[in-house]
Amino acid sequence: MPLQNRVDPFGAIHAVPARGLFTGNRGVIHDPATRTLFSRRWTTRAWIVCDCAFGNRRREVMGKNSRSGGAGWTELFFLDEVTALAAGHRPCFYCRHERALSFARCFAGGEGRRATAPEMDARLHKERRASGGAVVPLEQVQLPALPEGTMVESAGRAYALRGGRLLPWAFTGYGAPRGTDRLSGPFTLITPPATAAALASGYRPVWHDTARS
Repeated sequence: MPLQNRVDPFGAIHAVPARGLFTGNRGVIHDPATRTLFSRRWTTRAWIVCDCAFGNRRREVMGKNSRSGGAGWTELFFLDEVTALAAGHRPCFYCRHERALSFARCFAGGEGRRATAPEMDARLHKERRASGGAVVPLEQVQLPALPEGTMVESAGRAYALRGGRLLPWAFTGYGAPRGTDRLSGPFTLITPPATAAALASGYRPVWHDTARS
């Protein structure tokens, strides 16, 4: 049986076979003896997205990975960076340093300064769906103006904006693109507003190979 560590754009954690391009964490939220999740879904506001391969590091997924012999952080997996950003994660300053710096500059508006990790974490914790952020309604006419890489919801399904069209999301990848006028709504914003603003300021997330525009 697959472990419960695959994250959807809303930030919920599922047990499905597909793993995706990136890993990341929200702190320690699993029991290494059973490799199952606790009831809590985060133990820190620092929700990050990491490269699956970094140096020669090896981990037992949802096992005992801390130097003290404890659990260590709980490995979560994302289809791509677009998905991770929608769920409210940000690039890791350790294993994705240059990407994290780029995101921090764009998060601050791309005007010569960088947002700090605590600033980003505090803002994102208030906005992401999985930590209680408000649901932001959207009108259909607003969709074309949203930055590429933003994710929206219609009838319970997630879509990513790319090339002026909507790509339906699944754990295994994206479906055929649809025009923004092909869905009747109502629509809501999934990607945290601060992250959508970072995308508008020039941050370019990594897409899964199935994304087509």
